[in-house]
Amino acid sequence: MPVKDEVLVGKVLIEKGIISLEQLEMGLAEQKKCGGLICAILVKLGFASQEKIFEILAEQLGVAYIELKDKHIDPLVIGKVPAKFASHYKIIPIEFENQTITIAMANPLDIRTIDDIRLLVGLEVKAALSSEPEIEEAIRKYYGVGADTLEKIIAEKPSGRIIEEKAGIEDVAAFAQDASIVKFVNQILSEAVKDRATDIHIEPFQDELRVRFRIDGVLYNINIPEAIKHFHHAIVSRIKVMAQMNIAERRLPQDGRIKIKIKEEELDLRISTIPTTFGEAVHMRILGSKLFLDLESLGLLDKDLKIMEEMIKKPHGIVFVTGPTGSGKSTTLYAALSHINSENVKIITIEDPVEYQLKGVNQIQIFPKIGLTFATALRHMLRHDPDAMMVGEVRDYETAEIAIRAALTGHLVFSTLHTNDAAGAVTRLLDMGIEPFLVSSSLECLIAQRLVRVICPSCKCKLDEHKRKAITGQIGNSEIIKKDVQLYEGKGCAECRFTGYKGRTAIYEILVMTESIREMVLKRGSAQAIKQKAISCGMHTLRQDGLRKVWQGVTTFAEVFRVTQKDGA
Repeated sequence: MPVKDEVLVGKVLIEKGIISLEQLEMGLAEQKKCGGLICAILVKLGFASQEKIFEILAEQLGVAYIELKDKHIDPLVIGKVPAKFASHYKIIPIEFENQTITIAMANPLDIRTIDDIRLLVGLEVKAALSSEPEIEEAIRKYYGVGADTLEKIIAEKPSGRIIEEKAGIEDVAAFAQDASIVKFVNQILSEAVKDRATDIHIEPFQDELRVRFRIDGVLYNINIPEAIKHFHHAIVSRIKVMAQMNIAERRLPQDGRIKIKIKEEELDLRISTIPTTFGEAVHMRILGSKLFLDLESLGLLDKDLKIMEEMIKKPHGIVFVTGPTGSGKSTTLYAALSHINSENVKIITIEDPVEYQLKGVNQIQIFPKIGLTFATALRHMLRHDPDAMMVGEVRDYETAEIAIRAALTGHLVFSTLHTNDAAGAVTRLLDMGIEPFLVSSSLECLIAQRLVRVICPSCKCKLDEHKRKAITGQIGNSEIIKKDVQLYEGKGCAECRFTGYKGRTAIYEILVMTESIREMVLKRGSAQAIKQKAISCGMHTLRQDGLRKVWQGVTTFAEVFRVTQKDGA
C-alpha cells in the first residue's frame, strides 16, 4: 500500500475518533523501524481493535473486509489455489462464483500479486481485505503445515509411496537428506516454536500420520496434508539424522538430542522414538533458552514467596517439589538454586536429563547404562563438599535414603516426587521404606504445584453476568463466591490460536513442617490427616491458590478445576 494511502487512512481513523494524532505518529515511527502495514501496526500497538481499523480501511479501499476466524471456506474453493501459491503470496481463497475467485489478502491494492494469481489459476480474481495473522492461520488450517513443500515432493517423486514401503536403509537415508524433506521437518519445528509448543508428537496409525503440538499443557491436532503418511520413514529418518541416532534400528526405542536455531533463539530438542504397530512414533521436547530463573517470576503469592525464600536459605534439610510430569517442578527448582547461587555456595545437581545449564553450578547427567544412577552419583557427590544439592527425582528407597541422610548431615537438598499433593509426599517416602524418624527430622518443606493457562491479554474481557451466574451456580460453594470481584475470560483471537489462553503460571500448595506435623509423621499419620493439620496451621491448597488467581483475573475457574481436585477428595 503506498505511503500516501496509509497516511490518508490514518487521517480518516483520526477523524472518526478511532485513534489520536499522537498514536498515528507512533504507528508510523514503528512502521519505519519494522515495516508492515500501518493498520496492522496500530492493532499490534493496542491503539484500537482490529475490527474497527480494518472496517475503516476496507471502506477507504472499496473492498470487503473478511474476518477469517469466523469464516468457513468450502474445500472446493481451497482447491482452486495450490498451497504453494497461497503460502508464497500469503493469500487465501474464500469464494468462487461465475469463474471469479475471491481472495483475502493483507494488501488488496497489490496489483502485481492479483495479476500473478489471475495468470497462475486462470480465473478472474477479486480481492478482499483481511489481517495477515488471520490469513496465515487460515493457510495452516485449510492447507496444513508444510503443504507447499509436500506438493513439491509429490510432484518430484510421484512414486514416493513405493520408495517409503520398499526402500532399503540406504535409500531411506538418502531420501531423509532430500532438500524437500529437510524443509518439511524444519517447517514443523518452526511452526511448533511459533505456536509456543513445548512438545511435538509424530504418531503413525493405520490410515494416517498424526502430528500434535502440546501448547500451554494441552494437546492440539495440527492440520497436515494427508499425503504426509507416505513419507513417514523419511521424516523419522531425517529427525534421527539430526539427533545422531541409528536410522537402521527401527525395532528398539532410541533417545537423542538436537540443537537448532530459529529466529536467533537457540533451542535444545530432546528426541525419543518408540516402535509401534504401524511404525516409529517420535516425541520431541522443546527446551528454549529462555527460563525464568527468579522466584518472583514463578507466580507465587507474597506470603508463599516469603515462605519459599525462608526455606531455601536454611543451612540443611530437604525440600521436595511434587506434581505430575510437566507441572513445572524443574523450573521451580532451577529458580530456587539460582536464588541461592553465589561464589560462597557450592551447588551440585544430578539430573536426567540436564535441561538447562546453570552458570556456577556443577551439573551431572545420569547414565544408567554405565552404572551412573541417581544413588551412585549422590553417594559420590557428598565427597565434593557441597552446600546445596539437587536430585532430579527420588524414584527408589536407595536414592531417598541417601538424600535424607545428606540432609541430616548438614546439606540442603532439593528434589522432586510424583504425588498428587504436598502431604502425599510423606506417605510416599514411608511407603518406600524410609523410617518415620528420618522423614520427620529431615523434611523442611513440601511444595505441590500445577500449571494453569493464563487468560490471553489480547482478547481478555469481562465475564458477563449470565456466565458468572452459570459458573458460580455450578460451584455451589458460598465460601469461594465473591460478588464484588470482576471475573474475566478470553474471547479467542489469532494471538492465542482462538483458545482464549496464552502462556501459563503456577499454583502452589506449600506445607511447612511444624512440630505438630513432625509428630504426626512419627506416628505414621495419613496424608489426609497431615493435610488437614497443615490447613489448620495456615496452609492453602492448590485449588485455593488457583481461585485466588481467578479473583486476580489471571486465569479462569475452568482451568483451576481442570488441574486440581476438590479439597478433601
